[in-house]
Amino acid sequence: MFAFLFRPASHFNLANCFTFVNVSMGVIALFFIAHGRYDFAIIAAWIGGAFDIFDGKIARKFKLSNPFGVQIDSFADFITFVLAPSFLIYEVIFKSTDTTVQILGAAVMLYYILAGLRRLITFNLTTHVGEVARFFTGVPTPLGAILLFVVYLTHTYTALSSPYAYMVMIFVIGALLNSKVKIPHP
Repeated sequence: MFAFLFRPASHFNLANCFTFVNVSMGVIALFFIAHGRYDFAIIAAWIGGAFDIFDGKIARKFKLSNPFGVQIDSFADFITFVLAPSFLIYEVIFKSTDTTVQILGAAVMLYYILAGLRRLITFNLTTHVGEVARFFTGVPTPLGAILLFVVYLTHTYTALSSPYAYMVMIFVIGALLNSKVKIPHP
């Protein structure tokens, strides 16, 4: 009855089902951000992150890797680790400021979104199904999202109030996504 969960060619194999949960959590995070429930958005994104950790491990353990899984994983990462944190940061740090800061904040967040998209597309074009490199080249998007979460925490719990300082931090994180820095694969 559930044999499809363990067929490598199935779009709904067990690993891909974990990835679909990641996609769902990213979309739910965006929904909560739109409704000002940042706490629930963060929880949803972290749940998506947990499922992101396990989808690859499941795919390798049960030999379920397939090209569809590579694509849907990057799509999930884009929603959960690029779009959701970008919208959260914009809403929390830049939205309630003056027009100039709103526009510059939106531009920096757009830069981060495009950097994340470029990173994921480059990864998809250069990865081989089922292979895991020892190192990532550039900061992977889940780590980029964690770094944006640190920016969020800094804004929420410290006296640093300059939106321009946050713009610089976000720009640097975006640049690191497509840098040559080597990050060990967990």
